[in-house]
Amino acid sequence: MASAFTHAFAAIALGKIVSGERKGWRFWVLTAGSAVLPDGDVITFAFGVRYEDFLGHRGFFHSLFFALIWALLVVSLEFRTASGRERVQLVGFFFVVTASHGVLDALTNGGLGVAFFAPFDNTRYFFPWRPLEVSPISVTRFFSEGGGEVLRSEFKFVWLPLGSLWLAVWAGRRVARLSKAP
Repeated sequence: MASAFTHAFAAIALGKIVSGERKGWRFWVLTAGSAVLPDGDVITFAFGVRYEDFLGHRGFFHSLFFALIWALLVVSLEFRTASGRERVQLVGFFFVVTASHGVLDALTNGGLGVAFFAPFDNTRYFFPWRPLEVSPISVTRFFSEGGGEVLRSEFKFVWLPLGSLWLAVWAGRRVARLSKAP
């Protein structure tokens, strides 16, 4: 898996890239939380669920179907006053940030792959290009062995490109605003 830091960063960067509007803290907590949420599936290990099982790590909770269910749930509970068009955009946004979790995990060099199409197909997939060091599942192991290498690869292949795009979009919006000023 990619680290929780990178899942959250990617979601926030995507949010900043797609919208120049100011958003409240709840929006950003839901954004980062939605991107990190699929790794909550590690709780299933305590119930005897194996990694490769349907409910195992990188299984159903990393799927596109789960991302859609989660997006619908978040928008229906947290954005009840949004207009119809806004609700559709919000569902799309929360779907993308939740699904980004599986995308990043499929770019790692370890694990069993991601069940993108669960519950319809539990086949695990990786992308052909896998530049990200896989992050240890255990927080203790992340901070004691290999976490630095994970963060270096994520910085190079996720933070730097997304951060650069975020900065370019911000600068473009600023120039556009300034050019409209009297």
